[in-house]
Amino acid sequence: MPTPLIRGNHGGIAPTNQEIDITVQITFLGTSSGIPTRSRNVSSIALRLPQRAELWLFDCGEGTQHQLLRSDVKTSQLRRIFITHLHGDHIFGLMGLLASCGLAGNVQHVDIYGPPGLNEYLRACERYSHTHFSYPVRVRTVEPGVIYEDEEFVVSCGYLKHRITAFGYRVVEKDRAGRFNVEKAQELGIPSGPVYGKLKRGEKVTLPDGREINGADFCSPPETGRKVVYCTDTVFCDGAVELAQDADVLIHEATFAHQDAQMAFDRLHSTSTMAAQVALAAQVKHLIMTHFSPRYAPGNAIGLDNLLQEARAIFPSTQLAYDFLAYEVPRRS
Repeated sequence: MPTPLIRGNHGGIAPTNQEIDITVQITFLGTSSGIPTRSRNVSSIALRLPQRAELWLFDCGEGTQHQLLRSDVKTSQLRRIFITHLHGDHIFGLMGLLASCGLAGNVQHVDIYGPPGLNEYLRACERYSHTHFSYPVRVRTVEPGVIYEDEEFVVSCGYLKHRITAFGYRVVEKDRAGRFNVEKAQELGIPSGPVYGKLKRGEKVTLPDGREINGADFCSPPETGRKVVYCTDTVFCDGAVELAQDADVLIHEATFAHQDAQMAFDRLHSTSTMAAQVALAAQVKHLIMTHFSPRYAPGNAIGLDNLLQEARAIFPSTQLAYDFLAYEVPRRS
């Protein structure tokens, strides 16, 4: 049964948004398309939330667990996996990773989100390999819209345009109230306790001595949440533009160079210029291209530097992903 929305938390009692500063880090574990190369594994990225001790994976191509071992990402923190589509270079590492986590005994539970057929695929792998997970593994069939929400993040998905059903994912950090200036409150002799909670929420309070205090005077301006979007595999489509609107970081496939656009259209993949056009149309802050065809390996007539130049001619704030690139999503000023 499809489960379009999962609400939850990350365990324990979460501190208030005013008391923590969430770091959002992206680690690229595989940046090749179709097949791995000597320097690039197939698709997978890790979204790391260190303060929550939580790891989310997006796609899990063959060899992803080896890439995790070679990185500083902790598999024991794995909580969620989001699969874009069921082509092998995006899922062949999934069963091996889940089985290894079970043998290691260091994962509490994993929720997996993906297109129709993903649950059947994993159950068949379980059955024929005689694998039995020692921890709960829940598979959620997604539909366009919000698929997960907790007190800090909302994850939604939308259709892309590929040869089979494929989804892009959008992770939005919720806006946070401004930080409460405890020192200022103490200097004015405002007693701590429940009144501080009201002031943190920006409410007006009347103190026992008759003073009226406006909580807004003690809080910095609200902080806008960050947005991370992951789009692969897809040819240029309105769905990707809609999903990527106003993203701080758009991770978008760029399988082909512009001169190979006919192959991109035939195979429903993107060129470097298509990725840049999505970024431009969606008014994103930064574009990171990934999922490169091995045909652009060093020594060939066209290299990845050419793809980068093509994209930057349209959208200057573009960079190329490479395996183990770590990118911290900056907080909006």
